[in-house]
Amino acid sequence: MSSLKACALKTCALKICFALLAAGWLGLASVSAPASAQSWPTRSVKLIVPFGPGAGADIGARLFAEKLQRKWGQPVVVENRPGGDSIVAIQAFLSANDDHVFLFSPSGNFAVHPFNYAKLPYNPEDLTPVARASNTILALAVKKDAPYNNLKEFTEAARKAPGQFNAGLVQGTTEFTFWGYSYEQKLQITQVPYRDINVAPTDLGEGRIQVVMSSFAIVQPQWQAGRIKILAVNNKTRAPAAPDIPTAREAGYPSLELEGLIGLFGLKSMPNELKEKIAADFREAAADGSIAERLKSTGQVINVGGPKEFADSISEQRANVATVVKAIGFKPRN
Repeated sequence: MSSLKACALKTCALKICFALLAAGWLGLASVSAPASAQSWPTRSVKLIVPFGPGAGADIGARLFAEKLQRKWGQPVVVENRPGGDSIVAIQAFLSANDDHVFLFSPSGNFAVHPFNYAKLPYNPEDLTPVARASNTILALAVKKDAPYNNLKEFTEAARKAPGQFNAGLVQGTTEFTFWGYSYEQKLQITQVPYRDINVAPTDLGEGRIQVVMSSFAIVQPQWQAGRIKILAVNNKTRAPAAPDIPTAREAGYPSLELEGLIGLFGLKSMPNELKEKIAADFREAAADGSIAERLKSTGQVINVGGPKEFADSISEQRANVATVVKAIGFKPRN
């Protein structure tokens, strides 16, 4: 064989080799690259919830998961990871580092964690809001036979009795909101620490404490039993389950306004196009009203929003908490 022919054959072999290598690399790239918004999801999706089964956020997650599973044609699994002030769930989500794994959680964590902890075990910037799903309705309640029937009368009574009123408060944004109201109104109300806030409404009904501010679902059983009365809800709008009860703003105390936002968080690397697609799918899932109807009994209302709306809501909450922190001189707990 002439040297010219041998050279030609070698060149041809090299071309084939490079073509095969290129095809191999392209194949690998297609496996490792994240799915586009159009093709996502390509496999099962997981929603990590920072509470146990039966909690409001857990119920909401499962209702949306049921609808989204049909829409996406892939299993949507809810995983409960309670404990550690939601940090257990947040770390589990971040450790997964997977664009098919999300955190379905109240936004209040990200409003208060930077103030509650001198050193956070995670970076809030590593998460991104994807879709706002619902609001947990919050309410302020007193004993049924208390001599005040509205927020103004309660506020004046507490001001006249400094240090004589005790409160049961849900940890997080609820605490900071109540502290801000107390500071603004010059009230000295002692907070009773509860390991389980569900006990507080019973204590309220039996007169061991004078006020509870928590989710509507927590106070609802004692309210329905006629042992306590609800003076106001903290949301921007009235509660569908209690349309006659005014909002805190309507009652003249806008500093008590607080919405318990719950929604979906993804990794910061998630493309905006994919976030918008998922938010649109959440809107579609909520459109027929069936989720809203089922959430009503749990003290929640549908409030679906896109990534920007959700991010703006969280920023507003964080700014409100920062104002309270500065006003009362709050220091991190650890």
